[in-house]
Amino acid sequence: MITVFTPTYNRANLLPRLYNSLLRQTNQNFEWLIVDDGSSDSTEEFINQCILENKLAIIYHLQVNKGKHYAINKGLSFAKGILFFILDSDDFLPADALELVINQYEKVKEDPSIAAVAGRRMYDSGEIVGSSNFDEIRSNSLDIRYKYNVTGDLVEVFRTDVLKQFQFPEIENEKFCAESLVWNRIAQKYNILFFNKGIYTTEYLPGGLTSNIVKIRMKSPLGAMFCYSELERYDIPFTQKIKANINFWRFSFNSNKGIREKIESVNIMNSVIGFPVGFFMYLNDLRKNK
Repeated sequence: MITVFTPTYNRANLLPRLYNSLLRQTNQNFEWLIVDDGSSDSTEEFINQCILENKLAIIYHLQVNKGKHYAINKGLSFAKGILFFILDSDDFLPADALELVINQYEKVKEDPSIAAVAGRRMYDSGEIVGSSNFDEIRSNSLDIRYKYNVTGDLVEVFRTDVLKQFQFPEIENEKFCAESLVWNRIAQKYNILFFNKGIYTTEYLPGGLTSNIVKIRMKSPLGAMFCYSELERYDIPFTQKIKANINFWRFSFNSNKGIREKIESVNIMNSVIGFPVGFFMYLNDLRKNK
């Protein structure tokens, strides 16, 4: 039913916790698919040990270090599950997580307009990350933020066949592409069933994507530019369009694209504000990330 997909890079010390959380799942109708993004630690040895234990259906693939979005694309080529659940290597699942996902999916599995079910991230204490101002909503990845004002990281579990239609762009020499770029593209065609229950225990660790997101985007400016230029064109509040424009320019100064091509990618009127503010933020990023 579910492919639990773990992209990982040098997290061998944390994988046992994740693995044990999968062993505790009340519903065992899943496979665990790991794409190792070029780890130099003992990740491969640990996964091979798990395979020998034969307690879970496990697929392991090692690739040259390219970034999480490359790993997701590769994982989709191996996935056998109807649903694709991305579980980062520094996080883990409560025991009833997959059971909750399957129960929610049963409500919408006959509805072709629904691409995913989405629960909530929570801290180890059980506290939900972000706002809890809803019970259940059928919406999309844009409206859930800008119409319903739900905050905090959500946990989207997509139909595998839908994700295969929306592969991540693979940009040469760039190792990061925000998941929101693809989720927002999916939002133009599909809805999601959002439910307000914790299905994912998260830790925002030093050295992770979240803690280093500005520096990471600076090193992958084209992906950031795609994300923010597309966001600006969507049906979102005007203030959010301005923010998207600012962030487009902020990260665009890290790229070698010509100024004409950049101008053609965003709204010129919004850029009256976005260009100077973005340039100031770019300079500030350089100062903080020397």
